Amino acid sequence: MRVTEKPVSSYPWYLRPFFWNQKRKYGQILKPALIWARVPGLFAAIAILYGVLDRKSSPIDPVLRSLITVRVSQINECRFCIDINSAMLAKRTGSMNKVEALEQWQESELFDNCIFWLNLNTHSDPI
Repeated sequence: MRVTEKPVSSYPWYLRPFFWNQKRKYGQILKPALIWARVPGLFAAIAILYGVLDRKSSPIDPVLRSLITVRVSQINECRFCIDINSAMLAKRTGSMNKVEALEQWQESELFDNCIFWLNLNTHSDPI
């Protein structure tokens, strides 16, 4: 069964700033956002949480924040999340080295114990 997106005008008013920001940032509203927004409260809560965690004034280094979001996306097997968060990681590091090595983080010399901790504390049952 495929879930289709609805016209932007049919979503609650409080989600429209998220769509506007995506259009500004990516040149279009991303289809997964339109589908996730079918559950507006959950979509808004996740978007706000991500915004708080990834704010410019965060005490956590931007590269580390991106590493965490990519690894959590990999653990949760969200392909869209992996793609979009990997693009941000590559932008923040200036290369694809960490993006490509993250899946095999245990064998890589690019990472430290924070990824080990993350793997122990993040779990999602496959769908």
